[in-house]
Amino acid sequence: MALTQLTRGGDRIGLSALGCLLALGLTAAVPPPKIVLILGDSVAAGYGTDPARAFPALIQEKINERSWNFKVVNAGQSGDTSAGGLARLDWLLRNRIDVLVLELGANDGLRGLPVEVTRKNLQAIIDRTKKKYPEARIVIAGMMVPPNMGPDYARRFSAMFQDLAKRNKAHLIPFILEGVGGVQKLNLRDGIHPTAEGHTIVAANVWKVLEPVLKSLR
Repeated sequence: MALTQLTRGGDRIGLSALGCLLALGLTAAVPPPKIVLILGDSVAAGYGTDPARAFPALIQEKINERSWNFKVVNAGQSGDTSAGGLARLDWLLRNRIDVLVLELGANDGLRGLPVEVTRKNLQAIIDRTKKKYPEARIVIAGMMVPPNMGPDYARRFSAMFQDLAKRNKAHLIPFILEGVGGVQKLNLRDGIHPTAEGHTIVAANVWKVLEPVLKSLR
């Protein structure tokens, strides 16, 4: 349509219409954000603290500070085990994801569930995600269990995350609670869940591994 046609009826109407068309064109040019799905337990859910200060929200803040086009979806659920995460995965995969941050397994360890059962569930989560979205990047959050579970169980549990990362060529956060676990002032009175200050450190642990992954997808 010619500009003269757009301005028929007066310059004010014509310029307004032209401005709308330009605005629509600019909006259409902006691609939808890439999705970072954080599938986790009470740590991701921000148990006992303001969800806006939990580490997934802090990761979104870091992304926004850089004006990167990513959206963090927090699928943390308090008390969730690896089996629970697997059970709700299909519903979460209905929407496209570009990065999966897998933060599950801690509740399995606290309950003393067999390591091989946890490993099988986490592998199934990775397999289903990659089947639905082959290009999705996987980030695995490593976890440790208290010493009262016994040294052999603790060793096998910690090694499981490293093995899964190696097997699936995934990115590994060695221990997501590094610098927080066991530090009284950084945890709630239960000694397990991070405070808002603790979540700041957790977010830094995650970001150290996640940032280069996001950079490669920009």
